[in-house]
Amino acid sequence: MAVTHSSRSAIAQIHERARIRDLVEPELRAAVESLPSGVRRVAGYHFGWWDAAGVAQEGGSGKAVRPLLTMLAAEGVHGDVRSAVPAAVAVELVHNFSLLHDDVLDADETRRHRPTAWTVFGTDAAILAGDALLSLALDVAMSGHGAASTACARTLSAAVQELIAGQVADLSLERRVQVESAESQEMAQQKTGTLLGCAGAMGALAAGASGERVAALRSFGVCVGMAFQHVDDLLGIWGDPQVTGKPIYADLRRRKKSLPVVAALTSGTTPGDELARMYSQPEPLRDGQLPRAAWLVEEAGGRQWSQEQARLLRERAVGLVEDVVPVHAAARDLRALAVALTSRSC
Repeated sequence: MAVTHSSRSAIAQIHERARIRDLVEPELRAAVESLPSGVRRVAGYHFGWWDAAGVAQEGGSGKAVRPLLTMLAAEGVHGDVRSAVPAAVAVELVHNFSLLHDDVLDADETRRHRPTAWTVFGTDAAILAGDALLSLALDVAMSGHGAASTACARTLSAAVQELIAGQVADLSLERRVQVESAESQEMAQQKTGTLLGCAGAMGALAAGASGERVAALRSFGVCVGMAFQHVDDLLGIWGDPQVTGKPIYADLRRRKKSLPVVAALTSGTTPGDELARMYSQPEPLRDGQLPRAAWLVEEAGGRQWSQEQARLLRERAVGLVEDVVPVHAAARDLRALAVALTSRSC
């Protein structure tokens, strides 16, 4: 998740106002500390709490966007934010389960500006640590009070199934020559929108909100997640390496079928057809081909389409907040979070 300095600062300010980290991070650390020593070491390294030898380091658990959304959703519907802490911890554990597995599947060697867990501890250890976080997440989700905790656990379990379906679809689409835009959007929603939607829904559920507000806050998260994915895919092609941590054209080099790329491939245009021929060649794209591939995506309309989709989804998310979140401070922070995650330069 590549976020500019200004966006990161905006998210940090929301955390500071709502004191989310003070409530969630101690419980998150306590949950991870309860794991068996072998997987605990890997998980703590992945979170950035200690180095490979287990020596404590300065740093945190990333931007904690999903727990932030969970807690703001609870606050926004006049709920006791403390009641949403188990849900917030659980959704962050699931997010990091998915990151550990994604790094293995994608063979990514860096995360949060240091080596990924699988490159340090091995593939098997990283997979098992991810499995442990998933199991722990469902246990934590059930540790809340009353029927709300059961509803949260079921919501989280359903989201995990969607995440896995999205990952399976992603792997399948990468192997196929022909991919429809609707397929790539569904995959992106499953992989990115689902868990943010789950975070919003779980916060509302933990606060005892009505079904209408639960559904609206779920939709808010899904819209923000999809808008974020459009922007992230644009950054994967044109992003500043100092911001993204990846070389320019990184996704094109891998011939990744990201949202703007699929829009270009299915555009029926001459540039789109040329891009399709480049993507269908058996060998990886050469350095000299990458600027041409990026130009083809833009000429075929992929860049403009993703930018417009991100704008429309962000506007829809903000509108949902206006409709169903009565608490002014939380509504303001939810709007700010949507803007921070989806307004990055690309």
